[in-house]
Amino acid sequence: MNSRQTTTRKTVAESKRWVIKISSALITNDGQGLNHQAIQSWAHQIAALRESGKEILLVSSGAVAEGMARLGWKLRPHALHELQAAAALGQMGLVQNFESCFKQHDIHTAQVLLTHEDLGNRQRYLNARSTLKTLLSLGAIPIINENDTVATDEIRFGDNDTLGALVSNLVEADTLILLTDQQGLYDEDPRFNKDAELVSESSACNSALLGMAGDGGALGQGGMRTKVTAAQRAARSGANTIIASGAEPDILNKIARGENVGTLLTADREPMSARKQWLANQLKIAGRLHLDAGASQAVQKSGVSLLAVGVNKVEGNFQRGEVVSCISSEGDEIARGLVNYDSKESRQLQGMTSEKFESILGYVDEAELIHRDNLVLL
Repeated sequence: MNSRQTTTRKTVAESKRWVIKISSALITNDGQGLNHQAIQSWAHQIAALRESGKEILLVSSGAVAEGMARLGWKLRPHALHELQAAAALGQMGLVQNFESCFKQHDIHTAQVLLTHEDLGNRQRYLNARSTLKTLLSLGAIPIINENDTVATDEIRFGDNDTLGALVSNLVEADTLILLTDQQGLYDEDPRFNKDAELVSESSACNSALLGMAGDGGALGQGGMRTKVTAAQRAARSGANTIIASGAEPDILNKIARGENVGTLLTADREPMSARKQWLANQLKIAGRLHLDAGASQAVQKSGVSLLAVGVNKVEGNFQRGEVVSCISSEGDEIARGLVNYDSKESRQLQGMTSEKFESILGYVDEAELIHRDNLVLL
């Protein structure tokens, strides 16, 4: 390793609050039921991390896969009600195994099931944040999963890599560890190119990373693309991400010793405030505001409020206070924010200066479509 890599790995090793996500393939031994030996090994390693003073939150995939194993299903179902039933069955096995393994180390565990609605609603977001931080203060390890039994396609996170990143933002974690069945991120897909090289370290914001990433396997929803995207999300709160093989012996302790394992994706920009992290991480967008070139540049370069005069198209059906996406003149999403007017009013106001609001609507609420305090750049 060069000196910069050594320094960065040391920073990760010495960081205090970790979110660790374990993939379905690892937890369920490639779908053959829960891998009890592996779970016990991770519990042993996490107990050592705890002993060294680290705070650990665990995001565990595998509920659906374990449910499938219990039911004897070989192929992941497509029907939502079957996925929900499998998750309900599998969640019992996951919780029982983690509880029994951590109990051997006198560590309490707590089950936390979340949906996007829990993190999309500001009050519930703050409640979840408070609960998780309280659990950490009590010395417990939260075992976090998506509440698959009630989540619909419209409100699902989609994969636990995303959930791990959102939890990192939620509790302002220092490090996100994504344990998978691969050694890390390769510059090309190693399944098709035997000369592919492992990416040891890169900025999480490196635009070339998504081009290197592949898709998920049969059991899980995620792939390397979701892990790269998760690292980008985690970077918003200043968290570094390591993608590494959960099958490698003593992997967590190797990371804690600063060893050069897996792929380190660094957070190279200043952390956002908690409120702006919440805005940036909304997965469900109520509408879109298309900006002209002047407004696009002003929002991106100057961090100003979004004025109606700079909007030339409004998409969607949204209410005042909902999260909308801001689309640049080149068609890219550049920001998200809480809109001050509903979609009907926004269409009436688009392209207009604030002096005309009262004559158009009969009243004036705010001079901006989105105030800069409620606007976050992506």
